[in-house]
Amino acid sequence: MSDTSFVAARWPLTPSRAADWLLDLCGDGLTGFMPPASPDAVWVLNAMYEHERGPTDVSHHEYHQARLADGRAEPLVVAGIDLDAVGVATGGGLGRAEHPGRGWRRLRWAELARRTGDPRVPDGLLPSFRCFPSVRKHGSWPLGIHPPTEGSLDRETWNRLIAVLTEHSPAGADTRCLAYYSPLTLGAADFENPHVRTGRLGDAPILYDNPEVDFSPSNLWAEDRSWVLCTDYDLWATKVAGPAALVAALLDDPEIEAVRLP
Repeated sequence: MSDTSFVAARWPLTPSRAADWLLDLCGDGLTGFMPPASPDAVWVLNAMYEHERGPTDVSHHEYHQARLADGRAEPLVVAGIDLDAVGVATGGGLGRAEHPGRGWRRLRWAELARRTGDPRVPDGLLPSFRCFPSVRKHGSWPLGIHPPTEGSLDRETWNRLIAVLTEHSPAGADTRCLAYYSPLTLGAADFENPHVRTGRLGDAPILYDNPEVDFSPSNLWAEDRSWVLCTDYDLWATKVAGPAALVAALLDDPEIEAVRLP
Protein backbone atom coordinates (compact mmCIF):
# COMPACT_ATOMS: atom_id res chain seq x y z
CA MET A 1 0.00 0.00 0.00
CA SER A 2 1.40 3.39 -0.99
CA ASP A 3 1.77 6.20 1.55
CA THR A 4 -1.07 8.07 -0.16
CA SER A 5 -3.48 5.13 -0.02
CA PHE A 6 -2.46 4.37 3.58
CA VAL A 7 -3.36 7.90 4.69
CA ALA A 8 -6.56 7.77 2.63
CA ALA A 9 -7.56 4.50 4.29
CA ARG A 10 -7.05 5.80 7.82
CA TRP A 11 -8.16 9.38 7.09
CA PRO A 12 -10.68 9.30 4.23
CA LEU A 13 -12.06 12.49 2.73
CA THR A 14 -15.35 13.66 4.20
CA PRO A 15 -17.87 16.18 2.80
CA SER A 16 -16.59 19.73 2.94
CA ARG A 17 -19.66 20.85 4.91
CA ALA A 18 -17.98 19.28 7.96
CA ALA A 19 -16.01 22.54 8.23
CA ASP A 20 -19.07 24.81 7.95
CA TRP A 21 -19.21 25.36 11.70
CA LEU A 22 -15.64 26.70 11.64
CA LEU A 23 -16.51 28.99 8.76
CA ASP A 24 -19.47 30.32 10.75
CA LEU A 25 -17.37 30.67 13.91
CA CYS A 26 -14.12 32.02 12.49
CA GLY A 27 -14.82 33.44 9.05
CA ASP A 28 -12.40 32.88 6.19
CA GLY A 29 -10.21 29.80 6.54
CA LEU A 30 -7.78 30.56 3.74
CA THR A 31 -4.78 30.39 6.11
CA GLY A 32 -6.59 28.24 8.68
CA PHE A 33 -9.71 28.73 10.80
CA MET A 34 -8.58 30.65 13.91
CA PRO A 35 -10.91 29.73 16.80
CA PRO A 36 -11.70 31.90 19.82
CA ALA A 37 -10.88 30.64 23.30
CA SER A 38 -13.58 28.10 24.03
CA PRO A 39 -13.42 28.17 26.93
CA ASP A 40 -9.63 28.59 27.15
CA ALA A 41 -6.73 28.75 24.70
CA VAL A 42 -2.96 28.54 24.47
CA TRP A 43 -0.33 28.88 21.72
CA VAL A 44 2.01 25.94 21.13
CA LEU A 45 5.28 27.29 19.70
CA ASN A 46 7.10 25.67 16.79
CA ALA A 47 10.59 24.43 17.58
CA MET A 48 13.78 26.23 16.63
CA TYR A 49 17.27 24.75 16.75
CA GLU A 50 20.78 26.00 17.49
CA HIS A 51 24.10 24.45 16.51
CA GLU A 52 26.42 23.36 19.31
CA ARG A 53 28.87 26.07 18.21
CA GLY A 54 26.11 28.62 18.64
CA PRO A 55 25.25 31.71 16.57
CA THR A 56 27.96 33.31 14.46
CA ASP A 57 28.44 36.78 13.05
CA VAL A 58 27.46 35.38 9.66
CA SER A 59 23.77 35.44 8.73
CA HIS A 60 21.94 32.98 6.51
CA HIS A 61 21.68 35.72 3.88
CA GLU A 62 25.41 36.51 3.94
CA TYR A 63 26.24 32.82 3.66
CA HIS A 64 23.83 32.38 0.74
CA GLN A 65 25.23 35.42 -1.07
CA ALA A 66 28.77 34.07 -0.65
CA ARG A 67 27.68 30.75 -2.18
CA LEU A 68 26.12 32.58 -5.11
CA ALA A 69 29.28 34.61 -5.63
CA ASP A 70 31.59 31.61 -5.83
CA GLY A 71 29.20 29.47 -7.87
CA ARG A 72 28.27 26.96 -5.18
CA ALA A 73 24.61 28.01 -5.48
CA GLU A 74 22.45 28.93 -8.45
CA PRO A 75 20.28 32.09 -8.47
CA LEU A 76 16.57 31.54 -7.95
CA VAL A 77 14.85 33.09 -10.95
CA VAL A 78 11.05 33.12 -11.23
CA ALA A 79 9.25 34.77 -14.16
CA GLY A 80 12.50 36.47 -15.13
CA ILE A 81 13.02 37.97 -11.66
CA ASP A 82 16.17 37.13 -9.72
CA LEU A 83 14.65 36.60 -6.26
CA ASP A 84 18.07 36.43 -4.64
CA ALA A 85 18.79 39.96 -5.84
CA VAL A 86 15.59 41.45 -4.43
CA GLY A 87 14.93 39.31 -1.35
CA VAL A 88 16.59 38.25 1.88
CA ALA A 89 17.48 34.68 2.81
CA THR A 90 16.09 34.71 6.34
CA GLY A 91 17.01 31.14 7.24
CA GLY A 92 13.37 30.29 7.85
CA GLY A 93 11.22 27.92 5.89
CA LEU A 94 7.64 26.96 5.14
CA GLY A 95 6.01 23.68 6.02
CA ARG A 96 7.14 20.55 7.85
CA ALA A 97 10.32 20.50 9.92
CA GLU A 98 12.11 18.24 12.35
CA HIS A 99 15.30 18.04 14.39
CA PRO A 100 18.13 18.82 11.94
CA GLY A 101 20.41 16.11 13.30
CA ARG A 102 23.79 15.74 14.91
CA GLY A 103 25.35 18.91 16.27
CA TRP A 104 22.02 20.68 16.74
CA ARG A 105 19.92 21.13 19.88
CA ARG A 106 16.49 22.56 20.46
CA LEU A 107 16.62 26.24 21.36
CA ARG A 108 13.70 27.24 23.55
CA TRP A 109 12.00 30.54 22.85
CA ALA A 110 12.28 31.31 26.57
CA GLU A 111 16.05 30.79 26.48
CA LEU A 112 16.48 33.05 23.47
CA ALA A 113 14.29 35.68 25.13
CA ARG A 114 16.50 35.64 28.26
CA ARG A 115 19.61 35.88 26.12
CA THR A 116 18.46 38.78 23.98
CA GLY A 117 16.00 40.68 26.14
CA ASP A 118 13.36 40.35 23.42
CA PRO A 119 9.99 39.01 24.59
CA ARG A 120 9.02 35.61 23.29
CA VAL A 121 6.12 37.30 21.50
CA PRO A 122 5.95 41.12 21.33
CA ASP A 123 2.81 42.79 22.68
CA GLY A 124 0.07 42.99 20.11
CA LEU A 125 1.63 40.38 17.80
CA LEU A 126 1.25 36.66 17.20
CA PRO A 127 4.17 34.19 16.99
CA SER A 128 5.71 34.90 13.57
CA PHE A 129 8.76 36.13 11.68
CA ARG A 130 8.41 39.44 13.55
CA CYS A 131 9.62 37.82 16.78
CA PHE A 132 13.18 38.30 18.07
CA PRO A 133 14.12 41.40 16.05
CA SER A 134 17.43 41.85 17.89
CA VAL A 135 18.64 38.43 16.72
CA ARG A 136 18.29 39.18 13.02
CA LYS A 137 20.75 41.06 10.84
CA HIS A 138 18.86 42.97 8.15
CA GLY A 139 16.05 40.45 8.49
CA SER A 140 18.26 37.34 8.38
CA TRP A 141 18.90 34.94 11.28
CA PRO A 142 22.39 33.86 12.37
CA LEU A 143 23.69 30.87 10.45
CA GLY A 144 23.90 28.89 13.70
CA ILE A 145 20.14 29.04 14.32
CA HIS A 146 17.30 27.41 12.41
CA PRO A 147 14.27 29.59 13.18
CA PRO A 148 10.80 28.02 13.31
CA THR A 149 9.05 27.29 10.04
CA GLU A 150 5.75 28.86 9.06
CA GLY A 151 2.49 27.06 8.48
CA SER A 152 3.25 23.72 10.11
CA LEU A 153 4.12 22.20 13.44
CA ASP A 154 7.48 20.47 13.59
CA ARG A 155 7.35 16.68 13.80
CA GLU A 156 8.36 16.38 17.45
CA THR A 157 5.86 18.99 18.63
CA TRP A 158 3.07 17.50 16.50
CA ASN A 159 3.59 14.04 17.96
CA ARG A 160 3.73 15.31 21.53
CA LEU A 161 0.67 17.52 21.02
CA ILE A 162 -1.30 14.52 19.74
CA ALA A 163 -0.22 12.57 22.84
CA VAL A 164 -1.45 15.32 25.18
CA LEU A 165 -4.73 15.66 23.27
CA THR A 166 -5.19 11.89 23.58
CA GLU A 167 -4.71 12.08 27.35
CA HIS A 168 -7.36 14.80 27.61
CA SER A 169 -9.98 13.31 25.30
CA PRO A 170 -12.65 11.03 26.88
CA ALA A 171 -12.31 8.39 24.17
CA GLY A 172 -8.51 8.62 24.12
CA ALA A 173 -6.92 7.31 20.94
CA ASP A 174 -10.37 6.35 19.62
CA THR A 175 -11.57 9.97 19.65
CA ARG A 176 -13.11 10.76 16.27
CA CYS A 177 -11.44 13.79 14.70
CA LEU A 178 -11.50 15.88 11.56
CA ALA A 179 -8.58 17.52 9.81
CA TYR A 180 -8.82 20.50 7.48
CA TYR A 181 -6.11 21.60 5.06
CA SER A 182 -5.99 25.16 3.79
CA PRO A 183 -5.89 25.36 -0.03
CA LEU A 184 -2.58 27.19 0.38
CA THR A 185 -1.01 24.08 1.91
CA LEU A 186 -2.36 21.94 -0.94
CA GLY A 187 -1.27 24.27 -3.72
CA ALA A 188 -4.91 24.22 -4.81
CA ALA A 189 -7.10 26.90 -6.31
CA ASP A 190 -10.37 25.47 -4.96
CA PHE A 191 -11.40 27.90 -2.22
CA GLU A 192 -15.08 26.87 -2.20
CA ASN A 193 -14.81 23.23 -1.14
CA PRO A 194 -12.76 22.71 2.03
CA HIS A 195 -10.46 19.68 2.04
CA VAL A 196 -11.49 17.74 5.16
CA ARG A 197 -10.50 14.25 6.32
CA THR A 198 -11.84 12.21 9.21
CA GLY A 199 -10.16 9.61 11.38
CA ARG A 200 -9.02 8.51 14.84
CA LEU A 201 -6.89 10.70 17.07
CA GLY A 202 -4.62 7.70 17.57
CA ASP A 203 -3.92 7.71 13.83
CA ALA A 204 -3.15 11.44 13.68
CA PRO A 205 0.65 10.98 13.67
CA ILE A 206 0.47 9.53 10.13
CA LEU A 207 -1.01 12.79 8.87
CA TYR A 208 2.41 14.34 9.31
CA ASP A 209 3.77 12.25 6.46
CA ASN A 210 0.80 12.73 4.15
CA PRO A 211 2.53 12.75 0.73
CA GLU A 212 -0.16 15.05 -0.71
CA VAL A 213 0.90 17.99 1.45
CA ASP A 214 4.08 19.37 3.06
CA PHE A 215 2.31 20.67 6.16
CA SER A 216 0.63 19.42 9.29
CA PRO A 217 -3.16 20.02 9.12
CA SER A 218 -4.32 23.62 9.24
CA ASN A 219 -7.03 22.57 11.70
CA LEU A 220 -7.63 19.45 13.74
CA TRP A 221 -10.63 19.09 16.01
CA ALA A 222 -12.52 16.52 18.01
CA GLU A 223 -15.81 15.50 16.44
CA ASP A 224 -17.62 16.71 19.59
CA ARG A 225 -15.80 20.08 19.20
CA SER A 226 -14.44 19.89 22.74
CA TRP A 227 -11.10 21.13 21.42
CA VAL A 228 -9.80 22.53 18.17
CA LEU A 229 -6.35 23.53 17.01
CA CYS A 230 -5.29 25.91 14.24
CA THR A 231 -1.90 26.11 12.57
CA ASP A 232 -2.09 29.30 10.54
CA TYR A 233 -0.18 29.33 7.24
CA ASP A 234 1.57 32.60 8.19
CA LEU A 235 2.49 31.85 11.81
CA TRP A 236 5.12 30.05 13.87
CA ALA A 237 2.72 28.50 16.36
CA THR A 238 -0.52 26.58 16.76
CA LYS A 239 -3.47 27.87 18.74
CA VAL A 240 -5.22 25.22 20.82
CA ALA A 241 -8.68 26.10 22.12
CA GLY A 242 -10.37 23.84 24.63
CA PRO A 243 -10.88 22.99 28.29
CA ALA A 244 -8.81 24.71 30.97
CA ALA A 245 -7.31 21.36 32.02
CA LEU A 246 -5.97 20.79 28.50
CA VAL A 247 -4.50 24.28 28.34
CA ALA A 248 -2.84 23.82 31.76
CA ALA A 249 -1.37 20.49 30.65
CA LEU A 250 0.17 22.08 27.55
CA LEU A 251 1.62 24.97 29.57
CA ASP A 252 3.18 22.50 32.04
CA ASP A 253 4.37 19.91 29.54
CA PRO A 254 8.17 19.43 29.64
CA GLU A 255 8.47 18.83 25.89
CA ILE A 256 6.01 21.36 24.48
CA GLU A 257 6.70 25.10 24.73
CA ALA A 258 3.44 27.01 25.05
CA VAL A 259 2.41 30.56 25.94
CA ARG A 260 -0.77 32.42 26.73
CA LEU A 261 -1.45 35.49 24.62
CA PRO A 262 -4.10 38.20 25.00
